[in-house]
Amino acid sequence: MKFELINRKKHMLDQSRPLPKYTLKSLRENMLVEWTYNSNAIEGNTLTISETKVVLEGITIGGKSIREHLEVINHKDAILFLEGLVQNNEPLTEWNTKNLHRLVLKNIDDENAGRYRSENVIVSGAKHRPPEHYLIKEQMEQLMKDCNGHWQKLHPIERATLLHGEFVKIHPFVDGNGRTARLLLNFELMKKGYPPVIIKKEMRPQYYDALDLAHTTGNYGDFTKLVTECVESSLDLWLSVAG
Repeated sequence: MKFELINRKKHMLDQSRPLPKYTLKSLRENMLVEWTYNSNAIEGNTLTISETKVVLEGITIGGKSIREHLEVINHKDAILFLEGLVQNNEPLTEWNTKNLHRLVLKNIDDENAGRYRSENVIVSGAKHRPPEHYLIKEQMEQLMKDCNGHWQKLHPIERATLLHGEFVKIHPFVDGNGRTARLLLNFELMKKGYPPVIIKKEMRPQYYDALDLAHTTGNYGDFTKLVTECVESSLDLWLSVAG
C-alpha cells in the first residue's frame, strides 16, 4: 500500500492543530455517536444512530432491550478509557486490552468480561477457525510483542490493521471481540495523532470478507485498503472543519 495521500492529509491536519476548542468538542461528540452506533450495529445492535445519541445522553428507548442500552453506555466508557490511555502515552498490553474488553461487556456478561475464553469456538460464516483456548495466552503475548516490536517499523495504518486482524484471528474472548478489535485499531492510530476511524455498518460484508481472507491466506491487502479508506474519510471530515 502507498500512503502518500494519507500522509499529506495527516500533515495538513497537524498544521491546523491545535483545533479551536468548540470545533474539537463537536468533532469528539460526533465521533462518540458514530463510532458507538456503527461498531454496535455491525454486531447486531438494532438502535438507530439517533436512538444511540439519545441513549448516550442518558435517556431510555422504549421497546429496546437492556443489553442494547448497555452496549451503547459501555462502548462510550471504553472510548473514554481508550482516550485516557492515548493521553498518557500508555503502551499496548494484555492488561489494557482486558480492561477495554471488561468495559465492553460490563453488566452484560460479567463472568467473561476481561477474561480470555476457556473453551473452543467457531465463528459463524467464517472459514477461519480460532485457535484452541489453551493457546490464547501465548498467542496474545506474541501479538503484544510483535505490535510493540518489529511492527513499529510499519506505517501506523498497516500496524493498526494488523493488530485488529490478528486479534480477531485469535478471538481471545467468548464475546465482544469485534468491538474490542475496533477499539484497538483506533488505539494504534490515535497514538500517532490520527483522528478515530469508523468502520460503517454498511461496510459489514466487505469488512468480514477482507478479515476472513486475511485469516485464511495471510493476505491483508483488502483489509488494509478498507481501513485506509476509513482513515481518509476521517481525515477529510476533520480537515473540512479545521478551517
